[in-house]
Amino acid sequence: MVKNEAHGRGEVPSRSVFGAPCWVSLTTRDLEAAESFYGAVLGWQWRPDSMGDRFRVAQADGVPVAQIAAVASMWQTAVAWTPYFAVASADEAAARCRERGGTTAVGPLALPPGRTALLADRDGAVFGIWEGPLVTGWEEWREAAPTFIRLHTRNAFDSAIFYGEVLEWASSTSGCCEVHYDGDEVVLRSGGAVVARIHSGAVEAAPDPTIRPHWQVHFVVSDVDACVRAARAHGGTAPRWQEGAHEAVLVDPDGARFMVSAKREP
Repeated sequence: MVKNEAHGRGEVPSRSVFGAPCWVSLTTRDLEAAESFYGAVLGWQWRPDSMGDRFRVAQADGVPVAQIAAVASMWQTAVAWTPYFAVASADEAAARCRERGGTTAVGPLALPPGRTALLADRDGAVFGIWEGPLVTGWEEWREAAPTFIRLHTRNAFDSAIFYGEVLEWASSTSGCCEVHYDGDEVVLRSGGAVVARIHSGAVEAAPDPTIRPHWQVHFVVSDVDACVRAARAHGGTAPRWQEGAHEAVLVDPDGARFMVSAKREP
């Protein structure tokens, strides 16, 4: 869920960067527990969110990083990290998703000053859409690039067609995202910068959730090993972690999976 309070650099509407990733959000059950865990592991500070007491915005050195939304029980949705994509119309994007075999988990619904929906693609990978002004400090978020996302799916090229049609990638409209092919993966660019990658090879029925189709949210950190140790010390886990690795999968105490990476993926 992405929104904007007035700020000095002006309001950025979702339609101006339509199709591009514009935010990441954690849906959880316990706001205070999430604040404590992510503050310890990633060093985030917190600011109130105009959407209400169930929401917080995480910041790192004054730059907005992500949102925490304690709505998993209320909305009956999974505890998870989810990427959100900017759209000109949430209703139209959700309709295009359903027409192409995707599903709607939540919405579209009004969360003033915008509209949002939680969707799933044909392989079950969950993603969000947002119509409206972007989060306060969104330009700083984009410039700092504290996060990046990767879709692990059965077939990267089929998925690129699905998302391209739903989110209007590579359309004739000025400012749309560009789709490039790099070997066996798909690379999404917005304004010349790589903003997402799509990989083949996920197995829909795999018992391991990291192998099933899913959007993976990465946070850029200076010390992966320190994050792993802090996660374990605060009730999280790090499946298959190897000390010295440049990235690691972490699971918070509520079950949400995310990755920490030593550098931004080019």
